[in-house]
Amino acid sequence: MGMSVCNGAMLTCSFGVAPSSMIVLPKNKVLMETQPAANIMDNIPLTNIMPFGMCQAPSNPAVIAATSAAMGVFTPVPCVPNTVTPWTPAKPSVLLGTMPVINNSSVLNCMWLGVITVSNPGEKSNIV
Repeated sequence: MGMSVCNGAMLTCSFGVAPSSMIVLPKNKVLMETQPAANIMDNIPLTNIMPFGMCQAPSNPAVIAATSAAMGVFTPVPCVPNTVTPWTPAKPSVLLGTMPVINNSSVLNCMWLGVITVSNPGEKSNIV
């Protein structure tokens, strides 16, 4: 059992240097306490997933270019999340719209090999 995730949830990325806040638009018209609830498709970069400060992913082409320009000195770059897959695992028995809800144990993968996790689900009382 996990806590359902909603707007304002705090996220961390394994290659980011700062936490970020999740934005969940009220398109599904379902609130958890007072905030819109999240489902597996709330994974859109710069709409739902905000930057994590600087990106330190050695597989990020921008980091590779910046490091090359610095003559091999590892150089982080501003984070631009690149999430193209849905959140996993989800709670398939609880649908929000037509998609399963996510909880605080769900993860989201970034194309630069970062793993985005929920550090605070944004609410305290809804267990899924």
